[in-house]
Amino acid sequence: MRFTYCPHCGRRLIKKEIGDEGVIPYCPECKIPLWDTFTTCIICAVVNEKNEVALIRQNYVSSNSYVCVAGVMKPGESAEDAAIREIKEETGLEVTRLEYIKSYPHKNNEMLMLGYKAEVKKADFTLSQEVDSAEWFRYENALAQIKEGSIAWQLVRTAIGLPPSFIPSETV
Repeated sequence: MRFTYCPHCGRRLIKKEIGDEGVIPYCPECKIPLWDTFTTCIICAVVNEKNEVALIRQNYVSSNSYVCVAGVMKPGESAEDAAIREIKEETGLEVTRLEYIKSYPHKNNEMLMLGYKAEVKKADFTLSQEVDSAEWFRYENALAQIKEGSIAWQLVRTAIGLPPSFIPSETV
């Protein structure tokens, strides 16, 4: 989000140079800088003890690719709690271990995605209304289901420990 008006007093912002930050929006009334903001989200590579990855399909995201479980953090919620909550809400699975992988800026949507590897016991899915389908994919087949180069693809590749030279299988 890019501010034009101060969210505190409503005054139109001016541009002001702020130290090393450069020129940014500034409220002369409140005397505060207002940096561009982004939404903080989690994204999870959900894996089980059988070397499988749970991938979901959400038609409002993509009708031809699977994606990882992801969601927006709620105010006052830790990233870890958000990851556990989203996995439970979207798939019905209980997380047994959670490991932070890395952050991924999603510039087009002004989001910061915090990537996790989430371990669960293999079980049937109980899907939320926002998930159209979910499937377990063997590690060697998972990347072929995800849009190559996407944040989900990068996260799954790291989470399952594939070497840089690995070429994903086209068969499911």
